[in-house]
Amino acid sequence: MTRVKRAVKILAVVGLAATVASCASARRILPFGLGQDDTPQATASEGDRISILSFEQSLTPSAALSGRDFFVPGPTARTAWPMAGGTAENLVEHSIAAPNFEVAWRRGVGRGSSRTTQVMAPPVAADGRIYVMDGESTVTAVNATSGDVVWRRNVKPEGREAAGGVAVVGLPVPLVGSGGGALEGGFGGGLAIAGGRLFVASGYRTMSALDAATGEVVWTQPVDVPIHSAPTVAAGRVYVIDVDNQIIAFNTQTGLQDWSYRGIVEPARVMRASSPAVSGDTVIAPFSSGEVVALRASNGQPVWNQVLSRTSRTSALSEIRDIAGRPVVSRGFVYAIGHSGVMQAMDIRTGQPRWTLPVGGVNAPLPAGDVVYVVSKNGELTVVNRDTGAVYWTRNLNEGRIRQEGGVLGFFDRTVRPEWSGPVLASNRLVLVNSDGEAVAFDIKTGAQTASIRLGGAAYLAPIAYEGALYVLTDNGDLVSIR
Repeated sequence: MTRVKRAVKILAVVGLAATVASCASARRILPFGLGQDDTPQATASEGDRISILSFEQSLTPSAALSGRDFFVPGPTARTAWPMAGGTAENLVEHSIAAPNFEVAWRRGVGRGSSRTTQVMAPPVAADGRIYVMDGESTVTAVNATSGDVVWRRNVKPEGREAAGGVAVVGLPVPLVGSGGGALEGGFGGGLAIAGGRLFVASGYRTMSALDAATGEVVWTQPVDVPIHSAPTVAAGRVYVIDVDNQIIAFNTQTGLQDWSYRGIVEPARVMRASSPAVSGDTVIAPFSSGEVVALRASNGQPVWNQVLSRTSRTSALSEIRDIAGRPVVSRGFVYAIGHSGVMQAMDIRTGQPRWTLPVGGVNAPLPAGDVVYVVSKNGELTVVNRDTGAVYWTRNLNEGRIRQEGGVLGFFDRTVRPEWSGPVLASNRLVLVNSDGEAVAFDIKTGAQTASIRLGGAAYLAPIAYEGALYVLTDNGDLVSIR
């Protein structure tokens, strides 16, 4: 048996060598030098070679900021978390939450993610209850203290499916397209609370309002295509974005549509439920085309448009231009980050960029005090000066967490890097969750890890803070209370 295994390994190595040799032959006949080796040759032009990969994926800390302190406001009590981003502006700076950083309880609240379902709706909280939506559009109200179920309601219309399937690529942060594929059910949507009503956007092409205390349906409005984003509520309107990059404003009392605006249709997107930001009479809509559009809340008329997109020569995934993280409004500026590698601070009145950084991500930036915290899709936590965009420091969150899985006979191992969601500032900690099933706390000034707890399942939704606790909805449909 040992000889057989050795012979199989030798054959695999020989086959691999032959493949490499044939690839080398193929490279020689490709036009324009495509596929050529990067090894310098005697005929190479003068000058130093620069790694395009490192240029596109690295942020260099500013020498001028080295060793300098920055201000972060102290924590305040959080008596409600009514929308996915905490407020209509998607901004919560620093909360009093989970000072002991220990799991208080776990409760199963419904169907987790699978090939046909996805847990994508961030929890919301008010009036002593946490509201969650599972992978099959079942909404559950949970007592925030005990974890007991108060009521449960499935908002999926009977016999109604999503408008066509969607293809899923590259879990655990999946990308989806509007063509047929593996995922046939509804996906996306989310929750928001205002005026005693719970507004539910569903991937099954409905927008509903429920009584937040009882779960009874107040009104339901069918829509033409699945809703991708979580709702944002402000000044009598609830705003959602569908998978065709159309933002729709509904009247909160009647459910009737006030207005709509359609951006550039872009079917490929990251499977995360973003949400619009609303500040005064301005709505900031993020689209999967890479567009960030400012609209008048009163009538939906466009004010300005920015595109957070660039094409990388080293990554085909840069073609996914989705603004998957929520845009955040703070002190008159909009902070937004695109998947393809552009982060900007934009004047909310004109859209004029204040600064731009070459970093891509799928999480909302977190402005707090003098700085902006952001997590890149490569797993780097970065602290940026709010005014200039200069970098204080970066930390590789995956240091010591990268591992090899799978493979056959020692070959073709798959490199696994945890995916991170967050951050939130809670009781002088920067808290993130990851696909390895951890909630991890970091020092807000240095980025050093200070604590870690197990959640019992992978987490792709950032924690929320409410009444002194943090709450995390895991991918397997468990709600975890951290106190």
